[in-house]
Amino acid sequence: VQLVESGGGLVQAGGSLRLSCAASGFTFDDYAIAWFRQAPGKEREGISCIDNSDGTTYYTDSVKGRFTISSDNAENTVYLQMNSLNTEDTGVYYCAAVMGAVVRAAQRLGVAWTDPEFDYWGQGTQVTVSS
Repeated sequence: VQLVESGGGLVQAGGSLRLSCAASGFTFDDYAIAWFRQAPGKEREGISCIDNSDGTTYYTDSVKGRFTISSDNAENTVYLQMNSLNTEDTGVYYCAAVMGAVVRAAQRLGVAWTDPEFDYWGQGTQVTVSS
């Protein structure tokens, strides 16, 4: 199993980046793929998630309207389009995968999509937003 992130870099505030997460070694359509972020000195936080079985998407409040998650099931790749970036978006971005059924079950129980333990993680890609 492998998750490989790419697309990070240095960008000015107000700019955009698109992150990619290429997945292999598992049945992509059965999984939810999420992006997490860890800023310096802060806990890791869930940013966005997409359930590849039905396309359902989830976003944390701070990125709604600015970030868009999408999935190319033919290419086994998930993207995170990030617009209107600000310095608070700086951090290492990780993609992670968990069975879609786990996320759906969590939702039915009123549990946040970020709560389940994700099975697979990428190595991360650095995003730095300068002011």
